[in-house]
Amino acid sequence: MDIANKVFVVTGAGNGIGRETTLRLLARGASVAGVDLNADGLAATARLADVGGRFSEHAVNITDRDAVIALPAAVEAAHGAVDGIVNIAGVIQQFVKVVDLPFSEIDKVMNVNFGGVMNMCKAFLPTLLARPRAAILNVASMGSYAPVPGQAVYGASKAAVKLLTEALYAELLTTNVQVSVVFPGAIGTDIAANSGVSLAGDGSAENASYKTTSPVVAATVIVDAIEKGRFRATIGSDAAAMDRLSRLNPRFATELIAKQMGGLLATS
Repeated sequence: MDIANKVFVVTGAGNGIGRETTLRLLARGASVAGVDLNADGLAATARLADVGGRFSEHAVNITDRDAVIALPAAVEAAHGAVDGIVNIAGVIQQFVKVVDLPFSEIDKVMNVNFGGVMNMCKAFLPTLLARPRAAILNVASMGSYAPVPGQAVYGASKAAVKLLTEALYAELLTTNVQVSVVFPGAIGTDIAANSGVSLAGDGSAENASYKTTSPVVAATVIVDAIEKGRFRATIGSDAAAMDRLSRLNPRFATELIAKQMGGLLATS
């Protein structure tokens, strides 16, 4: 679909991939309603965008169903009818094994990563179905097909996003709404800090032993997927390689990831 003069809602717009996707959509002539729990982050995105009324800030917790249900009216008041939603907001879990993971952490990750996406899709689908052309793009993760030790629930939440998106694609196949799912690999963002998670050793993007992809590149892939109506896309050479390997030999892929990423697992 054409990006120019369309209205998009982007979750996670206050930092990382969400911010860069917002800026790229704005640069292509779209209007964007930025959604994020962090009002300061949204304000910073607005300053970077500097596009006046084409960007609006919506400090909303996507796990708050009532608040999300109220979003379509708020966005329409700011920009007019919504043409697309881009679900990027997400959190990772504490890097511990399932046996040591508190139920509170499990609930938080599932509520944000899956529940938030479901809330957004349910809230905006009626509007999107009424548009001449519309788009839904959901961000899953390489972790949805390449399980990382210490991120079992995160991976499960993103696998749920993957299947939900694929099912939405099937359900909306004969409608005006295109549906895409994107699988990032390791991206150089502050998701650990934003999730309240401490990594074993120095897990910062700058000092990581594994290669990360920049949020700018990730945003380029996302906007390109919207424009070209792609069913699925991977971000980063790691996500692309593990996508192929997990199909050819899922057991080997699982063991390889376990060896490569085991150092991030907290040990007692």
